[in-house]
Amino acid sequence: MYIVAIIVEAMSAALAAGRRSMDWVGVCMLGSITALGGGSVRDMLLGHYPLSWVQHPHYLLITAGAALVTIGLARFMHRLRKIFLLLDAVGLVLFTVIGCNVALEMQQPFIIVITAGLITGCVGGVLRDMLCADIPLLFRSELYATVSVVTGLIYVAGRGVELPHDFVTVLAMMVGLVLRVMALRFNWSMPKFIYTRDLH
Repeated sequence: MYIVAIIVEAMSAALAAGRRSMDWVGVCMLGSITALGGGSVRDMLLGHYPLSWVQHPHYLLITAGAALVTIGLARFMHRLRKIFLLLDAVGLVLFTVIGCNVALEMQQPFIIVITAGLITGCVGGVLRDMLCADIPLLFRSELYATVSVVTGLIYVAGRGVELPHDFVTVLAMMVGLVLRVMALRFNWSMPKFIYTRDLH
């Protein structure tokens, strides 16, 4: 599931690179940064080494390869939009659980565990949007970061009361996935802050 998640993230980033007319090197770099960036930022902040792609260099080949394959499949991607949205949601909740688990194994306090899950799930997309000069999805009104936090809370709570690990993992991911899909289906969003007055 992790391999599927990083492939999907790399392919979605490749499409964003194509919309910015990046060259093939840019496409590969953006794909890898998006897919692996959240985990890398988390590990650097927590001092958790080696980074996943350093320990498993083939992750770089997988993400760069997925980005390159997207170039050839780009003309068909609009037909797969719903599938990609679903797989992106799977990636979000899966990365969140992985991030929380890493922090738990390091015996970090509760708030750091939840934050580690949020960073793992969302920061790759933030890096993608920043490199593409877009407002990151995380900072818009969509239920994205909220889904990550809810997923993390359920996972950590389940681990805290010592429920079976597999059960807690599936439960947290399913709740997060359903919440994300429902948000996409019904356009649920967080309240926006709009301020238009001139300070002068």
